Amino acid sequence: MTYVVTESCIKCKFMDCVEVCPVDCFYEGENMLVIHPDECIDCGVCEPECPTEAILPDSDEEADKWLDLNTKQSNLWPNITRKGKPPSDAEDFEGVEDKFNKYYSDKPGKSDG
Repeated sequence: MTYVVTESCIKCKFMDCVEVCPVDCFYEGENMLVIHPDECIDCGVCEPECPTEAILPDSDEEADKWLDLNTKQSNLWPNITRKGKPPSDAEDFEGVEDKFNKYYSDKPGKSDG
């Protein structure tokens, strides 16, 4: 089992999860993070740290559609090992519906983390 990052992270990218990950399995895109499923050790410490509840275990029905995206992008985006600064307007995007279709970017991130 692994954890996956879902649509709720898009445009929020708070990165609290990165600080607690013992294996540094987070990868950063321009406006969201993903988890590398082969590196995740299923410890679950990241899930409660996410203020937008964007992290789910892959056993959750909602996680199914995000596993492929997490797998693909974690092989393309840079690894992030420290919490960086979230977007200045991150709180404006909490709870916004259909963020993937409206805002998702497959470009890599450029964090200070």
